[in-house]
Amino acid sequence: MGICLMKWQWPWLLYVFLLYVVVNKSGAISHDGEALLSFKTAVMSSDGILSRWRPEDPGPCKWKGVTCDQKTKRVTQLSLHNHKISGFISPDLGKLEHLKILALHNNNLYGTIPSELGNCSELLEIFLQSNYLSGSIPSELGNLSQLQSLDLSSNSFSGSIPPSLGKLYRLITLNVSANFLVGRIPSDGVLANFTQSSFFGNRGLCGEQINMACKDDGSSATNSQNPNLDQNQGGKKKYSGRLFISASATVGALLLVALMCFWGCFLYKKFGKNDSGDPAMDVSGGASIVMFHGDLPYSSKDILKKLETLNQDHIIGSGGFGTVYKLAMDNGNIFALKRIGKMNDGFDRFFERELEILGSIKHRYLVNLRGYCNSPTSKLLIYDFLPGGSLDEALHERSEQLDWDVRLNIIMGAAKGLAYLHHDCSPRIIHRDIKSSNILLDGNLDARVSDFGLAKLLEDEESHITTIVAGTFGYLAPEYMQSGRATEKTDVYSFGVLVLEVLSGKRPTDASFIEKGLNIVGWLNFLVTENRQREIVDPQCEGVQAESLDALLAVAIQCVSSSPEDRPTMHRVVQLLESEVMTPCPSDFYDSNSD
Repeated sequence: MGICLMKWQWPWLLYVFLLYVVVNKSGAISHDGEALLSFKTAVMSSDGILSRWRPEDPGPCKWKGVTCDQKTKRVTQLSLHNHKISGFISPDLGKLEHLKILALHNNNLYGTIPSELGNCSELLEIFLQSNYLSGSIPSELGNLSQLQSLDLSSNSFSGSIPPSLGKLYRLITLNVSANFLVGRIPSDGVLANFTQSSFFGNRGLCGEQINMACKDDGSSATNSQNPNLDQNQGGKKKYSGRLFISASATVGALLLVALMCFWGCFLYKKFGKNDSGDPAMDVSGGASIVMFHGDLPYSSKDILKKLETLNQDHIIGSGGFGTVYKLAMDNGNIFALKRIGKMNDGFDRFFERELEILGSIKHRYLVNLRGYCNSPTSKLLIYDFLPGGSLDEALHERSEQLDWDVRLNIIMGAAKGLAYLHHDCSPRIIHRDIKSSNILLDGNLDARVSDFGLAKLLEDEESHITTIVAGTFGYLAPEYMQSGRATEKTDVYSFGVLVLEVLSGKRPTDASFIEKGLNIVGWLNFLVTENRQREIVDPQCEGVQAESLDALLAVAIQCVSSSPEDRPTMHRVVQLLESEVMTPCPSDFYDSNSD
Protein backbone atom coordinates (compact mmCIF):
# COMPACT_ATOMS: atom_id res chain seq x y z
CA MET A 1 0.00 0.00 0.00
CA GLY A 2 2.77 2.41 0.96
CA ILE A 3 4.62 1.51 -2.20
CA CYS A 4 1.52 2.22 -4.31
CA LEU A 5 1.05 5.57 -2.54
CA MET A 6 4.62 6.53 -3.22
CA LYS A 7 4.19 5.66 -6.90
CA TRP A 8 1.11 7.87 -7.02
CA GLN A 9 2.74 10.68 -5.09
CA TRP A 10 6.00 10.82 -7.09
CA PRO A 11 4.63 12.55 -10.23
CA TRP A 12 2.71 14.98 -8.03
CA LEU A 13 5.79 15.80 -5.98
CA LEU A 14 7.84 16.26 -9.16
CA TYR A 15 5.19 18.63 -10.48
CA VAL A 16 5.26 20.65 -7.24
CA PHE A 17 9.04 20.81 -7.35
CA LEU A 18 9.11 21.99 -10.97
CA LEU A 19 6.41 24.53 -10.23
CA TYR A 20 8.46 25.82 -7.32
CA VAL A 21 11.55 26.12 -9.52
CA VAL A 22 9.65 27.98 -12.25
CA VAL A 23 7.97 30.35 -9.80
CA ASN A 24 11.19 30.91 -7.90
CA LYS A 25 13.16 31.54 -11.06
CA SER A 26 10.54 33.85 -12.55
CA GLY A 27 10.69 35.90 -9.39
CA ALA A 28 14.46 35.70 -9.01
CA ILE A 29 15.38 38.71 -11.07
CA SER A 30 13.89 42.14 -10.50
CA HIS A 31 12.43 44.52 -13.06
CA ASP A 32 15.69 46.49 -13.07
CA GLY A 33 17.68 43.28 -13.34
CA GLU A 34 15.82 42.31 -16.51
CA ALA A 35 16.67 45.68 -18.05
CA LEU A 36 20.35 45.23 -17.23
CA LEU A 37 20.36 41.70 -18.63
CA SER A 38 19.04 43.18 -21.89
CA PHE A 39 21.98 45.58 -21.81
CA LYS A 40 24.33 42.63 -21.29
CA THR A 41 22.80 40.78 -24.24
CA ALA A 42 23.50 43.79 -26.51
CA VAL A 43 27.18 43.76 -25.52
CA MET A 44 29.37 41.83 -27.93
CA SER A 45 32.54 41.82 -25.81
CA SER A 46 34.16 43.38 -22.74
CA ASP A 47 36.99 42.76 -20.31
CA GLY A 48 34.79 40.30 -18.41
CA ILE A 49 33.07 42.66 -16.00
CA LEU A 50 29.63 41.42 -17.08
CA SER A 51 30.43 37.73 -16.69
CA ARG A 52 28.84 37.54 -13.21
CA TRP A 53 25.60 39.19 -14.18
CA ARG A 54 23.40 36.08 -13.82
CA PRO A 55 19.64 35.82 -14.33
CA GLU A 56 19.28 33.47 -11.35
CA ASP A 57 20.46 36.14 -8.92
CA PRO A 58 17.70 37.68 -6.74
CA GLY A 59 18.64 41.15 -7.97
CA PRO A 60 21.36 43.18 -9.67
CA CYS A 61 22.51 45.13 -6.63
CA LYS A 62 25.65 43.02 -6.13
CA TRP A 63 26.63 43.04 -9.79
CA LYS A 64 29.85 44.81 -10.69
CA GLY A 65 29.26 48.33 -11.89
CA VAL A 66 25.76 48.51 -10.42
CA THR A 67 24.71 50.58 -7.41
CA CYS A 68 21.27 50.35 -5.78
CA ASP A 69 19.29 52.29 -3.24
CA GLN A 70 19.65 50.39 0.04
CA LYS A 71 15.97 50.64 0.92
CA THR A 72 14.16 50.21 -2.37
CA LYS A 73 16.78 47.99 -4.06
CA ARG A 74 16.23 49.96 -7.27
CA VAL A 75 19.23 50.65 -9.52
CA THR A 76 20.52 54.19 -9.13
CA GLN A 77 23.89 53.99 -10.85
CA LEU A 78 25.36 52.08 -13.80
CA SER A 79 29.11 52.72 -13.93
CA LEU A 80 30.99 50.66 -16.52
CA HIS A 81 33.57 53.03 -17.91
CA ASN A 82 36.96 51.79 -19.18
CA HIS A 83 35.92 48.15 -19.56
CA LYS A 84 36.38 47.63 -23.32
CA ILE A 85 32.65 47.16 -23.78
CA SER A 86 31.78 46.68 -27.45
CA GLY A 87 28.16 46.71 -28.57
CA PHE A 88 25.16 48.98 -28.65
CA ILE A 89 23.18 50.57 -25.83
CA SER A 90 20.01 48.61 -25.19
CA PRO A 91 16.78 50.65 -25.22
CA ASP A 92 15.76 48.72 -22.09
CA LEU A 93 18.00 50.99 -20.04
CA GLY A 94 15.09 53.40 -20.33
CA LYS A 95 13.23 51.11 -17.90
CA LEU A 96 15.61 52.02 -15.05
CA GLU A 97 13.16 54.52 -13.60
CA HIS A 98 15.36 55.51 -10.64
CA LEU A 99 18.70 55.66 -12.46
CA LYS A 100 20.65 58.76 -11.47
CA ILE A 101 24.11 58.18 -12.99
CA LEU A 102 24.89 56.52 -16.33
CA ALA A 103 28.66 56.24 -16.89
CA LEU A 104 29.63 54.22 -19.97
CA HIS A 105 32.51 56.38 -21.19
CA ASN A 106 35.84 55.19 -22.63
CA ASN A 107 34.48 52.01 -24.18
CA ASN A 108 33.82 50.73 -27.71
CA LEU A 109 30.07 51.31 -27.83
CA TYR A 110 28.57 51.99 -31.26
CA GLY A 111 25.16 52.66 -32.76
CA THR A 112 22.83 55.38 -31.53
CA ILE A 113 21.69 56.68 -28.16
CA PRO A 114 18.25 55.09 -27.59
CA SER A 115 15.52 57.69 -27.25
CA GLU A 116 14.13 55.60 -24.37
CA LEU A 117 16.78 57.12 -22.09
CA GLY A 118 14.47 60.12 -21.99
CA ASN A 119 12.21 58.04 -19.74
CA CYS A 120 14.81 57.94 -16.93
CA SER A 121 13.40 61.06 -15.34
CA GLU A 122 15.70 60.98 -12.29
CA LEU A 123 18.96 61.02 -14.27
CA LEU A 124 21.49 63.52 -12.94
CA GLU A 125 24.58 62.62 -14.94
CA ILE A 126 25.21 60.99 -18.35
CA PHE A 127 28.77 60.15 -19.40
CA LEU A 128 29.05 58.58 -22.87
CA GLN A 129 32.22 60.26 -24.11
CA SER A 130 35.02 58.46 -25.98
CA ASN A 131 32.98 55.77 -27.70
CA TYR A 132 31.97 55.21 -31.33
CA LEU A 133 28.36 56.30 -31.00
CA SER A 134 26.78 57.84 -34.07
CA GLY A 135 23.49 59.17 -35.40
CA SER A 136 21.75 62.22 -33.98
CA ILE A 137 21.44 63.33 -30.38
CA PRO A 138 17.89 62.31 -29.39
CA SER A 139 15.61 65.22 -28.59
CA GLU A 140 14.08 63.08 -25.82
CA LEU A 141 17.10 63.90 -23.64
CA GLY A 142 15.44 67.26 -23.18
CA ASN A 143 12.87 65.48 -20.97
CA LEU A 144 15.51 64.83 -18.29
CA SER A 145 14.65 67.87 -16.20
CA GLN A 146 16.97 66.86 -13.34
CA LEU A 147 20.05 66.43 -15.53
CA GLN A 148 23.17 68.27 -14.34
CA SER A 149 25.95 66.76 -16.49
CA LEU A 150 25.87 65.59 -20.10
CA ASP A 151 29.08 64.49 -21.84
CA LEU A 152 28.78 63.11 -25.37
CA SER A 153 32.20 64.21 -26.60
CA SER A 154 34.60 62.22 -28.78
CA ASN A 155 32.03 60.18 -30.67
CA SER A 156 30.65 60.35 -34.21
CA PHE A 157 27.36 62.12 -33.63
CA SER A 158 25.97 63.99 -36.60
CA GLY A 159 23.04 66.26 -37.31
CA SER A 160 22.11 69.31 -35.28
CA ILE A 161 21.98 69.93 -31.54
CA PRO A 162 18.32 69.48 -30.52
CA PRO A 163 16.77 72.69 -29.13
CA SER A 164 15.07 70.58 -26.46
CA LEU A 165 18.40 70.50 -24.55
CA GLY A 166 17.81 74.16 -23.80
CA LYS A 167 15.08 73.10 -21.36
CA LEU A 168 17.61 71.37 -19.09
CA TYR A 169 17.73 74.28 -16.66
CA ARG A 170 19.68 72.33 -14.02
CA LEU A 171 22.45 71.52 -16.51
CA ILE A 172 25.85 72.61 -15.20
CA THR A 173 28.20 70.69 -17.52
CA LEU A 174 27.69 70.13 -21.24
CA ASN A 175 30.26 68.65 -23.62
CA VAL A 176 29.42 67.67 -27.20
CA SER A 177 32.87 68.46 -28.57
CA ALA A 178 34.78 66.36 -31.11
CA ASN A 179 31.81 65.07 -33.09
CA PHE A 180 30.36 65.84 -36.53
CA LEU A 181 27.52 68.09 -35.45
CA VAL A 182 26.32 70.77 -37.86
CA GLY A 183 24.08 73.81 -37.97
CA ARG A 184 23.29 76.62 -35.60
CA ILE A 185 23.77 76.01 -31.89
CA PRO A 186 20.42 76.82 -30.26
CA SER A 187 20.64 79.91 -28.10
CA ASP A 188 17.38 79.41 -26.24
CA GLY A 189 17.35 78.43 -22.61
CA VAL A 190 20.37 76.95 -20.87
CA LEU A 191 22.35 76.38 -24.08
CA ALA A 192 23.10 80.09 -24.22
CA ASN A 193 25.24 79.70 -21.07
CA PHE A 194 27.85 77.38 -22.55
CA THR A 195 30.99 78.50 -24.38
CA GLN A 196 33.45 77.23 -27.01
CA SER A 197 34.84 74.43 -24.86
CA SER A 198 31.46 72.67 -24.90
CA PHE A 199 31.31 72.57 -28.70
CA PHE A 200 34.94 72.41 -29.85
CA GLY A 201 35.81 70.10 -32.74
CA ASN A 202 32.48 70.22 -34.61
CA ARG A 203 33.50 72.03 -37.76
CA GLY A 204 29.93 72.25 -39.05
CA LEU A 205 28.57 74.17 -36.06
CA CYS A 206 27.97 77.88 -35.96
CA GLY A 207 26.48 80.31 -33.47
CA GLU A 208 27.20 82.94 -30.86
CA GLN A 209 28.60 80.43 -28.36
CA ILE A 210 31.62 79.70 -30.59
CA ASN A 211 31.92 83.10 -32.28
CA MET A 212 31.07 81.55 -35.62
CA ALA A 213 28.60 83.36 -37.83
CA CYS A 214 26.07 81.16 -39.61
CA LYS A 215 25.77 81.46 -43.38
CA ASP A 216 22.14 82.49 -43.18
CA ASP A 217 23.21 85.51 -41.13
CA GLY A 218 24.49 87.08 -44.32
CA SER A 219 28.05 87.30 -43.07
CA SER A 220 31.08 85.20 -43.89
CA ALA A 221 31.85 82.48 -41.42
CA THR A 222 35.28 82.79 -39.91
CA ASN A 223 36.40 80.43 -37.24
CA SER A 224 38.51 82.06 -34.58
CA GLN A 225 39.45 78.61 -33.26
CA ASN A 226 41.25 77.54 -36.41
CA PRO A 227 43.59 80.24 -37.67
CA ASN A 228 45.70 77.78 -39.68
CA LEU A 229 43.09 76.41 -42.05
CA ASP A 230 44.79 77.89 -45.12
CA GLN A 231 46.20 74.88 -46.90
CA ASN A 232 48.77 76.94 -48.77
CA GLN A 233 50.67 78.16 -45.73
CA GLY A 234 54.28 77.00 -45.66
CA GLY A 235 55.83 74.80 -43.05
CA LYS A 236 54.50 71.86 -41.12
CA LYS A 237 50.97 72.27 -39.79
CA LYS A 238 50.31 71.36 -36.22
CA TYR A 239 47.07 69.61 -35.54
CA SER A 240 45.19 69.54 -32.29
CA GLY A 241 44.32 66.40 -30.39
CA ARG A 242 40.69 67.17 -31.09
CA LEU A 243 40.91 67.43 -34.88
CA PHE A 244 38.23 65.38 -36.52
CA ILE A 245 38.33 64.19 -40.03
CA SER A 246 35.16 62.80 -41.58
CA ALA A 247 31.60 61.83 -40.80
CA SER A 248 31.73 58.88 -43.16
CA ALA A 249 31.97 56.37 -40.35
CA THR A 250 28.36 56.56 -39.32
CA VAL A 251 26.33 53.41 -39.14
CA GLY A 252 24.44 54.37 -42.28
CA ALA A 253 27.64 54.69 -44.26
CA LEU A 254 28.84 51.34 -42.97
CA LEU A 255 25.63 49.74 -44.12
CA LEU A 256 26.28 51.28 -47.50
CA VAL A 257 29.80 49.84 -47.44
CA ALA A 258 28.43 46.40 -46.71
CA LEU A 259 25.84 46.71 -49.47
CA MET A 260 28.38 47.84 -52.03
CA CYS A 261 30.88 45.16 -51.01
CA PHE A 262 28.13 42.62 -51.59
CA TRP A 263 27.36 44.18 -54.97
CA GLY A 264 31.04 44.22 -55.87
CA CYS A 265 31.40 40.56 -54.99
CA PHE A 266 28.37 39.82 -57.15
CA LEU A 267 29.89 41.67 -60.09
CA TYR A 268 33.19 39.89 -59.65
CA LYS A 269 31.57 36.48 -59.57
CA LYS A 270 29.31 37.22 -62.50
CA PHE A 271 31.58 39.16 -64.80
CA GLY A 272 35.10 38.65 -63.59
CA LYS A 273 35.42 35.10 -62.45
CA ASN A 274 33.27 33.77 -65.27
CA ASP A 275 35.74 35.21 -67.78
CA SER A 276 38.35 32.87 -66.42
CA GLY A 277 36.32 29.87 -67.44
CA ASP A 278 36.83 30.60 -71.15
CA PRO A 279 39.25 28.10 -72.70
CA ALA A 280 40.85 30.80 -74.83
CA MET A 281 40.52 34.41 -75.98
CA ASP A 282 38.09 34.86 -78.85
CA VAL A 283 40.11 37.06 -81.20
CA SER A 284 38.92 35.50 -84.42
CA GLY A 285 36.56 37.06 -86.95
CA GLY A 286 37.92 40.54 -87.58
CA ALA A 287 39.98 41.26 -84.46
CA SER A 288 42.53 44.05 -84.91
CA ILE A 289 45.44 45.52 -82.96
CA VAL A 290 45.88 49.25 -82.34
CA MET A 291 49.36 50.30 -81.18
CA PHE A 292 50.16 53.69 -79.63
CA HIS A 293 53.27 55.51 -80.85
CA GLY A 294 55.13 52.33 -81.77
CA ASP A 295 54.94 51.06 -78.18
CA LEU A 296 54.42 47.45 -79.32
CA PRO A 297 57.36 46.28 -81.43
CA TYR A 298 55.45 43.30 -82.80
CA SER A 299 53.25 42.62 -85.79
CA SER A 300 49.51 42.40 -85.27
CA LYS A 301 49.69 38.79 -86.40
CA ASP A 302 52.22 37.89 -83.68
CA ILE A 303 50.12 39.56 -80.97
CA LEU A 304 46.88 37.93 -82.11
CA LYS A 305 48.56 34.56 -82.17
CA LYS A 306 49.64 34.98 -78.55
CA LEU A 307 46.21 36.21 -77.49
CA GLU A 308 44.62 33.02 -78.82
CA THR A 309 46.70 30.96 -76.38
CA LEU A 310 45.51 32.79 -73.25
CA ASN A 311 43.22 30.96 -70.84
CA GLN A 312 42.35 30.89 -67.14
CA ASP A 313 45.86 29.75 -66.24
CA HIS A 314 47.18 33.15 -67.34
CA ILE A 315 44.87 35.21 -65.12
CA ILE A 316 46.76 37.42 -62.67
CA GLY A 317 43.86 39.49 -61.35
CA SER A 318 40.21 40.50 -61.58
CA GLY A 319 38.42 43.70 -60.69
CA GLY A 320 35.57 46.04 -61.48
CA PHE A 321 37.00 46.88 -64.92
CA GLY A 322 37.62 43.30 -66.02
CA THR A 323 39.96 40.34 -65.86
CA VAL A 324 43.74 40.79 -66.18
CA TYR A 325 45.94 38.27 -68.00
CA LYS A 326 49.69 37.86 -68.26
CA LEU A 327 50.80 38.08 -71.89
CA ALA A 328 54.32 36.74 -72.56
CA MET A 329 55.85 37.27 -76.01
CA ASP A 330 58.37 34.93 -77.63
CA ASN A 331 61.30 37.28 -77.01
CA GLY A 332 60.64 37.31 -73.25
CA ASN A 333 58.80 40.63 -72.97
CA ILE A 334 55.77 40.48 -70.71
CA PHE A 335 52.64 42.62 -70.79
CA ALA A 336 49.41 42.83 -68.80
CA LEU A 337 46.18 42.39 -70.73
CA LYS A 338 42.97 43.83 -69.27
CA ARG A 339 39.83 42.35 -70.77
CA ILE A 340 36.75 44.60 -70.88
CA GLY A 341 33.37 43.52 -72.24
CA LYS A 342 32.26 44.62 -75.69
CA MET A 343 30.55 48.02 -75.92
CA ASN A 344 27.62 48.96 -78.08
CA ASP A 345 28.52 50.41 -81.46
CA GLY A 346 27.99 54.09 -80.62
CA PHE A 347 29.95 53.92 -77.42
CA ASP A 348 32.60 51.79 -79.10
CA ARG A 349 33.74 54.67 -81.29
CA PHE A 350 33.85 57.05 -78.32
CA PHE A 351 35.80 54.44 -76.36
CA GLU A 352 38.44 54.20 -79.08
CA ARG A 353 38.93 57.99 -79.19
CA GLU A 354 39.35 58.11 -75.42
CA LEU A 355 41.82 55.24 -75.46
CA GLU A 356 43.93 57.20 -77.96
CA ILE A 357 44.12 60.01 -75.41
CA LEU A 358 44.99 57.67 -72.54
CA GLY A 359 47.64 56.00 -74.66
CA SER A 360 49.32 59.36 -75.22
CA ILE A 361 49.83 59.98 -71.48
CA LYS A 362 53.33 58.95 -70.43
CA HIS A 363 54.93 59.44 -67.02
CA ARG A 364 57.32 57.48 -64.87
CA TYR A 365 54.71 57.09 -62.09
CA LEU A 366 51.86 55.98 -64.38
CA VAL A 367 51.30 52.53 -65.86
CA ASN A 368 51.86 52.77 -69.61
CA LEU A 369 48.96 51.85 -71.92
CA ARG A 370 50.67 50.49 -75.06
CA GLY A 371 47.68 49.61 -77.22
CA TYR A 372 44.53 47.54 -77.44
CA CYS A 373 42.87 44.77 -79.37
CA ASN A 374 39.38 45.02 -80.87
CA SER A 375 37.88 41.56 -80.58
CA PRO A 376 34.33 40.41 -81.41
CA THR A 377 33.43 40.10 -77.72
CA SER A 378 35.62 42.52 -75.78
CA LYS A 379 38.25 45.21 -75.64
CA LEU A 380 41.70 43.96 -74.66
CA LEU A 381 43.87 46.74 -73.23
CA ILE A 382 47.62 46.08 -73.34
CA TYR A 383 49.64 47.59 -70.47
CA ASP A 384 53.19 47.29 -69.18
CA PHE A 385 53.54 44.35 -66.82
CA LEU A 386 54.88 45.31 -63.40
CA PRO A 387 56.56 42.39 -61.59
CA GLY A 388 55.97 43.83 -58.11
CA GLY A 389 52.22 43.29 -58.38
CA SER A 390 49.76 45.58 -56.65
CA LEU A 391 50.26 47.54 -53.46
CA ASP A 392 47.22 45.74 -52.05
CA GLU A 393 49.01 42.41 -52.46
CA ALA A 394 52.26 43.76 -51.02
CA LEU A 395 50.52 45.11 -47.91
CA HIS A 396 47.98 42.41 -47.19
CA GLU A 397 48.86 39.13 -48.89
CA ARG A 398 52.62 38.68 -48.65
CA SER A 399 54.71 37.58 -45.72
CA GLU A 400 57.53 40.02 -46.54
CA GLN A 401 56.98 43.29 -44.71
CA LEU A 402 57.59 46.67 -46.34
CA ASP A 403 59.96 48.81 -44.28
CA TRP A 404 59.55 52.53 -43.60
CA ASP A 405 61.66 53.81 -46.48
CA VAL A 406 59.88 51.57 -48.98
CA ARG A 407 56.48 52.73 -47.76
CA LEU A 408 57.49 56.38 -48.01
CA ASN A 409 58.81 55.80 -51.51
CA ILE A 410 55.53 54.18 -52.57
CA ILE A 411 53.48 57.03 -51.12
CA MET A 412 55.70 59.54 -52.88
CA GLY A 413 55.41 57.79 -56.25
CA ALA A 414 51.62 57.51 -56.00
CA ALA A 415 51.39 61.20 -55.09
CA LYS A 416 53.49 62.24 -58.07
CA GLY A 417 51.52 60.10 -60.47
CA LEU A 418 48.24 61.53 -59.25
CA ALA A 419 49.61 65.08 -59.25
CA TYR A 420 50.62 64.64 -62.89
CA LEU A 421 47.09 63.53 -63.81
CA HIS A 422 45.53 66.48 -61.98
CA HIS A 423 47.85 69.28 -63.02
CA ASP A 424 50.29 68.48 -65.81
CA CYS A 425 48.83 66.11 -68.39
CA SER A 426 46.50 67.23 -71.15
CA PRO A 427 43.62 66.74 -70.75
CA ARG A 428 43.70 66.71 -66.96
CA ILE A 429 42.26 63.54 -65.45
CA ILE A 430 40.37 62.79 -62.25
CA HIS A 431 41.16 59.19 -61.39
CA ARG A 432 37.97 58.43 -59.38
CA ASP A 433 39.18 55.05 -58.10
CA ILE A 434 42.42 55.55 -56.16
CA LYS A 435 43.02 52.50 -53.96
CA SER A 436 45.84 50.11 -53.18
CA SER A 437 44.87 47.61 -55.87
CA ASN A 438 45.25 50.39 -58.47
CA ILE A 439 48.81 51.20 -57.36
CA LEU A 440 51.22 48.80 -59.04
CA LEU A 441 54.86 48.19 -58.14
CA ASP A 442 57.82 47.62 -60.42
CA GLY A 443 60.81 45.43 -59.66
CA ASN A 444 62.30 48.13 -57.41
CA LEU A 445 58.99 48.61 -55.56
CA ASP A 446 58.49 52.02 -57.15
CA ALA A 447 54.81 52.92 -57.46
CA ARG A 448 52.85 53.42 -60.67
CA VAL A 449 49.23 54.59 -60.79
CA SER A 450 47.05 52.33 -62.96
CA ASP A 451 43.52 52.39 -64.40
CA PHE A 452 43.51 56.18 -64.70
CA GLY A 453 40.75 57.40 -67.01
CA LEU A 454 38.82 54.13 -67.02
CA ALA A 455 36.33 55.12 -64.31
CA LYS A 456 35.17 58.17 -66.28
CA LEU A 457 35.35 56.31 -69.56
CA LEU A 458 33.09 53.49 -68.39
CA GLU A 459 30.73 55.24 -65.98
CA ASP A 460 27.95 55.98 -68.46
CA GLU A 461 28.01 52.65 -70.27
CA GLU A 462 24.83 50.62 -69.83
CA SER A 463 26.66 47.33 -69.86
CA HIS A 464 27.82 45.48 -66.76
CA ILE A 465 30.94 47.61 -66.47
CA THR A 466 30.98 49.62 -63.27
CA THR A 467 33.39 51.37 -60.95
CA ILE A 468 31.64 49.98 -57.87
CA VAL A 469 33.84 47.16 -56.61
CA ALA A 470 34.47 45.57 -53.26
CA GLY A 471 36.63 47.81 -51.10
CA THR A 472 36.18 50.99 -53.12
CA PHE A 473 33.82 52.57 -50.63
CA GLY A 474 36.44 52.59 -47.95
CA TYR A 475 38.28 55.20 -50.04
CA LEU A 476 35.42 57.45 -51.12
CA ALA A 477 35.05 61.01 -49.86
CA PRO A 478 31.83 61.79 -47.95
CA GLU A 479 30.59 64.26 -50.56
CA TYR A 480 31.17 61.75 -53.35
CA MET A 481 29.07 59.16 -51.52
CA GLN A 482 26.28 61.72 -51.22
CA SER A 483 26.33 63.32 -54.67
CA GLY A 484 28.23 60.91 -56.93
CA ARG A 485 30.17 63.87 -58.31
CA ALA A 486 33.91 63.30 -58.55
CA THR A 487 36.40 66.17 -58.30
CA GLU A 488 40.14 66.51 -57.82
CA LYS A 489 39.46 66.85 -54.10
CA THR A 490 37.67 63.48 -53.97
CA ASP A 491 40.85 61.97 -55.43
CA VAL A 492 42.85 63.75 -52.70
CA TYR A 493 40.62 62.20 -50.03
CA SER A 494 41.16 58.73 -51.54
CA PHE A 495 44.90 59.36 -51.57
CA GLY A 496 44.76 60.29 -47.87
CA VAL A 497 43.02 56.99 -47.13
CA LEU A 498 45.71 55.23 -49.17
CA VAL A 499 48.40 56.85 -47.00
CA LEU A 500 46.67 55.57 -43.86
CA GLU A 501 46.46 52.10 -45.37
CA VAL A 502 50.18 52.11 -46.17
CA LEU A 503 51.02 53.36 -42.67
CA SER A 504 48.81 50.90 -40.82
CA GLY A 505 48.96 47.84 -43.05
CA LYS A 506 45.17 47.58 -42.67
CA ARG A 507 42.55 47.87 -45.37
CA PRO A 508 40.21 50.89 -45.04
CA THR A 509 37.28 48.65 -44.11
CA ASP A 510 39.17 46.20 -41.93
CA ALA A 511 36.89 43.98 -39.83
CA SER A 512 38.32 45.44 -36.62
CA PHE A 513 37.03 48.87 -37.67
CA ILE A 514 33.60 47.64 -38.76
CA GLU A 515 33.05 45.97 -35.38
CA LYS A 516 33.46 49.39 -33.78
CA GLY A 517 31.31 51.21 -36.31
CA LEU A 518 34.34 52.80 -38.01
CA ASN A 519 36.55 52.80 -41.06
CA ILE A 520 40.25 53.66 -41.15
CA VAL A 521 39.55 57.41 -41.11
CA GLY A 522 37.34 57.00 -38.07
CA TRP A 523 40.11 55.04 -36.36
CA LEU A 524 42.61 57.81 -36.98
CA ASN A 525 39.95 60.22 -35.78
CA PHE A 526 39.76 58.37 -32.48
CA LEU A 527 43.53 58.08 -32.05
CA VAL A 528 44.02 61.81 -32.65
CA THR A 529 41.53 62.69 -29.91
CA GLU A 530 43.55 60.50 -27.55
CA ASN A 531 46.84 62.01 -28.77
CA ARG A 532 47.88 58.50 -29.81
CA GLN A 533 48.02 59.01 -33.57
CA ARG A 534 51.43 57.37 -33.85
CA GLU A 535 49.81 54.07 -32.88
CA ILE A 536 48.33 53.85 -36.38
CA VAL A 537 51.68 52.61 -37.69
CA ASP A 538 51.96 48.93 -38.59
CA PRO A 539 53.92 47.33 -35.71
CA GLN A 540 55.71 45.16 -38.29
CA CYS A 541 57.11 48.22 -40.08
CA GLU A 542 60.82 48.66 -39.39
CA GLY A 543 62.84 51.87 -39.42
CA VAL A 544 60.04 54.32 -38.65
CA GLN A 545 61.30 57.88 -38.13
CA ALA A 546 59.16 59.83 -35.68
CA GLU A 547 59.63 63.22 -37.31
CA SER A 548 58.73 61.92 -40.75
CA LEU A 549 55.79 60.04 -39.31
CA ASP A 550 54.36 63.13 -37.65
CA ALA A 551 54.73 65.13 -40.84
CA LEU A 552 53.11 62.38 -42.92
CA LEU A 553 50.19 62.11 -40.51
CA ALA A 554 49.70 65.87 -40.77
CA VAL A 555 49.47 65.55 -44.56
CA ALA A 556 47.06 62.61 -44.34
CA ILE A 557 44.83 64.48 -41.88
CA GLN A 558 44.54 67.37 -44.32
CA CYS A 559 43.77 65.02 -47.21
CA VAL A 560 40.91 63.23 -45.42
CA SER A 561 39.28 66.37 -44.12
CA SER A 562 35.50 66.12 -44.35
CA SER A 563 35.50 69.54 -46.00
CA PRO A 564 36.77 69.42 -49.63
CA GLU A 565 37.97 73.03 -49.55
CA ASP A 566 40.28 72.22 -46.63
CA ARG A 567 42.08 69.50 -48.58
CA PRO A 568 45.32 70.44 -50.35
CA THR A 569 45.87 69.97 -54.07
CA MET A 570 48.03 67.05 -55.14
CA HIS A 571 50.76 69.49 -56.17
CA ARG A 572 50.70 70.82 -52.61
CA VAL A 573 50.76 67.26 -51.24
CA VAL A 574 53.90 66.51 -53.25
CA GLN A 575 55.52 69.72 -51.97
CA LEU A 576 54.72 68.79 -48.36
CA LEU A 577 55.99 65.25 -48.81
CA GLU A 578 59.26 66.49 -50.28
CA SER A 579 59.87 69.29 -47.80
CA GLU A 580 58.49 67.79 -44.60
CA VAL A 581 58.45 63.99 -44.88
CA MET A 582 61.28 62.74 -47.08
CA THR A 583 64.61 62.78 -45.23
CA PRO A 584 66.89 63.13 -47.01
CA CYS A 585 64.99 64.43 -50.02
CA PRO A 586 66.65 63.31 -53.29
CA SER A 587 66.94 66.14 -55.79
CA ASP A 588 65.51 64.04 -58.61
CA PHE A 589 62.55 62.68 -56.68
CA TYR A 590 59.92 64.72 -58.46
CA ASP A 591 59.88 64.83 -62.21
CA SER A 592 56.73 66.07 -63.88
CA ASN A 593 58.16 65.23 -67.28
CA SER A 594 57.92 61.81 -68.81
CA ASP A 595 60.91 59.53 -69.01
